[in-house]
Amino acid sequence: MTLSKPQFQTRLAQSPADLRASQQLRYRVFVEELDGDGDQVDHEAGLERDAFDPFFDHLILLDHAHKPEQVVGVYRLLRGDALPDGMSFYSEGEYDLGPLKRSGRRLLELGRSCVHPDYRGGAAMFHLWQALAEYIQLHRIDILFGVASFHGTDVDAVAHSLSLLHHAHLAPPELRPRALTHQPMDLIQPDQIDRLKAMRDTPALIKAYLRLGGMVGDGAYIDHEFNTIDVCLVMDTARMSQKHRAIYSRDRAAV
Repeated sequence: MTLSKPQFQTRLAQSPADLRASQQLRYRVFVEELDGDGDQVDHEAGLERDAFDPFFDHLILLDHAHKPEQVVGVYRLLRGDALPDGMSFYSEGEYDLGPLKRSGRRLLELGRSCVHPDYRGGAAMFHLWQALAEYIQLHRIDILFGVASFHGTDVDAVAHSLSLLHHAHLAPPELRPRALTHQPMDLIQPDQIDRLKAMRDTPALIKAYLRLGGMVGDGAYIDHEFNTIDVCLVMDTARMSQKHRAIYSRDRAAV
């Protein structure tokens, strides 16, 4: 696709058409690119969706310069105070979130973050993160969390990355989710980790969260259906330094 200069707008999805457009982008990224699947994925219509979608806010990034207008980035957001009675967070299918839920602090679950391939490496993620920062301020969020993924299910291939996350970025016990089907992450001793390889093999989005002071839960979760190795990331806004806050509002990390 040949791009003219993008004209970006970020806003929450306001209609079924907005939600469908975000699900179409998710299908392109998570199913076509990354070989994911799921019980409610609609391959015929090209929609990546699940039972949680109706309960989330869907932050979308539009390019008005594209004709017709196109959703080119999405973020799925669920506040703890908006969680319906009797419903669990999406991440609770993989992690015990007891420490976070017992903290008494205002929680926001992040997920399904993706950007259209033609818009990566530029300003698209910057605009999404700025809008996310405004959302966090508006709702006075204390803790951000969600699962982030390594592509594929070969643990040995990312052993250095997982080990570095465990040894250098493990969340404190009072904020530490634990994988329900526990894949240990401390696979390599700290002095044996190839840090260059570890960072090279870590997805850009995870590295961006780490730069903001992100921490990980105890253990990884292998999602065979979605063809990923997931880690639970946690960010405590009270512990973010002023430097991290500045990065958060202008970071240009690409998915």
